[in-house]
This record gives sequence, structure tokens and C-alpha cells, in this order.
Amino acid sequence: MQSKTHWETVYTSKATTDVSWFQEHAETSLSIIQATGVGKEAAIIDVGGGASTLVDDLILRGYRDLSVLDLSAAALTAARQRIGAASEKVDWIEADITQVELPTHRYDVWHDRAVFHFLTAPEDRAAYVAAVMHAIKPGGHVIVSTFAEDGPDKCSGLPVMRYRADQLHAEFGDHFALLKHTKEVHHTPAGKDQKFIYCYCRKVAC
Repeated sequence: MQSKTHWETVYTSKATTDVSWFQEHAETSLSIIQATGVGKEAAIIDVGGGASTLVDDLILRGYRDLSVLDLSAAALTAARQRIGAASEKVDWIEADITQVELPTHRYDVWHDRAVFHFLTAPEDRAAYVAAVMHAIKPGGHVIVSTFAEDGPDKCSGLPVMRYRADQLHAEFGDHFALLKHTKEVHHTPAGKDQKFIYCYCRKVAC
């Protein structure tokens, strides 16, 4: 996993609306989360959520059990300040997803947009998948988005992995059933296009 120092520098040297992955509204993520059919009381974790606006829109839609995990304290602080008093409703977790110990079978929905593709070492990807297995409930929903096979090969100056839907699903294995995949072209604040793949899986009850 890339160093915490790198991400703290990113979020203290740039406005959160200027980073390449900024979305005013995470429409694709929101639509997939809503399509899972989970209730407003469902436990949802946004991994690498940082300063993302996804949590804002989930709060507005009435979801009540929300967690945001990120390596960067600065990113989490920016989100809390933006949301204001409603941020007290969110569990903010400052941690490295490849090392964190999350509660067993705590979450109904696991969401990650643009963290997994930074895991270029096989052992980091294995640790990430183990975290999903541990923290998501049997039958729970897993939504992971990375750069597509024709997406960028670097982000924020760091190398990334690129995936087809079948390759991304293969990283998670038979314990996760692939229900849907879709592509998205993200328009960055700098005016560039980045191609993403979203995979929506369900953890097989075991």
C-alpha cells in the first residue's frame, strides 16, 4: 500500500474539488447501492471514501449506519467539515485497509471507488480481500470500482492496476458471485477522461 505521507500531502496541498477523482455526486455508486435493495438501516462502509461526497448523498437519502475509511486524516477532516453536524452520524475510520482490523460480519454493503487499483502488490490485494471476507456479512454486497483495462496506468503519480470485469472478479474468487458490471467514463476537474469498471458482487453465504 502507498504511504500515508503521500496521501496526507495530496489532501493538504490541493482542494478536495481539484483532485482527479473528485465527483460532485457519485451517481454510479449511488445507483448500484440503491439497486442492492438494502434498507436505510443497512451498515454501509465506503473504503477509501476520504473526502468523497458519496457519504453526503447517502445521508440525504436516509441511510443511518454509515462508515468511511481512509488512510488520510486530512481527507476525513475535510469531509467532516463539509458535512457539518450530520458528520456525527458517521463512523470515521483512519486506517490502511490492508492492515486494519474491522468488526466481524459488520457490514451489509462494502463500497470502494479507486482504492483497489492502487494495490499493485499481490500480498496487499490478498490482505484487502481477506478484510472484505472478514467484515462483510454473509450475503452482503460488495461494490468495487477500478480503472478499466483502457484506463490510466498511473494516478496521483503512482502506478495502478487496470482490470476487465472478469479479472477484477477473479481477484475476489468463488466466495463472491458477480451480479453486475458496468463501465463509467469519469471526467476529471482538469478536463481529462478516465475509464472505470464497476463490479457488483454478493458474498456467498458460507
